[in-house]
Amino acid sequence: MTVETTVKTYDNYINGTWTSGETNQVENSYNPANPSEGIGAYHLSSEQDVNSAVEAAKAASKAWRKLAGAQRGDYLYQVANAIEKNLDDIAETMTREMGKTLPESKGETARGVAILRYFAGEGMRSVGDVIPSTDQEALMYTTRVPLGVVGVITPWNFPVAIPIWKMAPALIYGNTVVIKPAQETAVTTTKIIECFNEAGLPNGVVNLVNGKGSVVGQRLIDHPDVKGLTFTGSNNTGQRVAEGALARGAKYQLEMGGKNPVIVADDANLDLAVEGTISGGLRSTGQKCTATSRVIVLAEVYEQFKEKLINEIEKLSVGDGLTEGTWMGPCVSESQLKTVLSYIEKGKEEGATLLYGGKRPEGLGNGYFVEPTVFEKVDSKMAIGQEEIFGPVLALIKAETLEEAFELANDVKFGLSASIYTTNIGNMMDFIEEIDAGLVRVNAETAGVELQAPFGGMKASSSHSREQGQAAKEFFTTLKTVFVKS
Repeated sequence: MTVETTVKTYDNYINGTWTSGETNQVENSYNPANPSEGIGAYHLSSEQDVNSAVEAAKAASKAWRKLAGAQRGDYLYQVANAIEKNLDDIAETMTREMGKTLPESKGETARGVAILRYFAGEGMRSVGDVIPSTDQEALMYTTRVPLGVVGVITPWNFPVAIPIWKMAPALIYGNTVVIKPAQETAVTTTKIIECFNEAGLPNGVVNLVNGKGSVVGQRLIDHPDVKGLTFTGSNNTGQRVAEGALARGAKYQLEMGGKNPVIVADDANLDLAVEGTISGGLRSTGQKCTATSRVIVLAEVYEQFKEKLINEIEKLSVGDGLTEGTWMGPCVSESQLKTVLSYIEKGKEEGATLLYGGKRPEGLGNGYFVEPTVFEKVDSKMAIGQEEIFGPVLALIKAETLEEAFELANDVKFGLSASIYTTNIGNMMDFIEEIDAGLVRVNAETAGVELQAPFGGMKASSSHSREQGQAAKEFFTTLKTVFVKS
């Protein structure tokens, strides 16, 4: 494949300086809707580059943590302003680099701005409590202290929001950061780091190292001066992060896969359920950890729901995410496209019935497009009923009772998000009680979480910590108890 070579080459960012790094090797980034179109190129970091970035972050740590929380918050406000100023450019780059439609990219970038402003305000909040002592002449209280240098490893599906919702709390609570973004979206995330630079953060507080997980990511995992690791990505890589961090006593936080169910009860508003299923399962080409993958429908309304679902999916347009009116863009890469198509073939081989889609659409050149796909007669034990596909594939499963639907919903190793459509308050409360998921939603799609709310999963979906909102301080700080006696 020939990629245009007239694109900009982006450097790494270490100790306040843009640098090509030790290797001077370059990797291209391209448009998944048109793989011959280069988006940009970026320099690959080496282990020594990671060492330099960690050293810079460590050197900056003492001064950064000594700033008042409000002062650190002022820097985050300036970053938010810089991103807001460059929102259109960042969003267009995101769409061209990973395929998300432009309205979705703009929404994600605006969310990044909101996250920064939210955490900027956290600099003024309480970080501890006064605790009564048994000694009447003593003062006892708690405070929170930063971990130190935090390694941030982020995925390609949210190249703005996820880096920001990790970096913003890390920074406001006094940590310094070394970030390694996914290679598929290195250019987009680098544009975010440019905004941190524009905001004038002290040298070494934020550092960017692009490159391969086997080199850059592994060195971050192993480096003795990286005191915390926050990771979003696959379960296999997450396990390596956990094992490496555990071996040297570092704190770690993992957010990983999902096989998220939506339950459609027999009293549901079916039009609302169809809308939420399509939005939750097919937006962003199904490339969300919270995307709807399994649709468990009560037998009484199954046929009616299925007909409505297919009728609405037939209206969806697939194409270049920059084209106005396009509802769904391409998979992020050729390898991801092959993964999705392999699961579609596996579903057919295992005996599921393909209702809609299942192939690459015609007339879209060599882009990594796949049709929205719906299977029925899916057994929960099939691969498409158990494994995360990370593509626009919905598996319809019929349940005779609500109790059976709950059992089917829980019958996977993941536990990230789940939703139910029902008008019965008893059904709602039973669902909230019975479902093993970190995020449960009623009459709303499985995908999405508000920035001020804790986010994380159960079972194999996470390390049981929580991101975002005030819960973020639980990971990015350590609690210190203080006893003072005159």
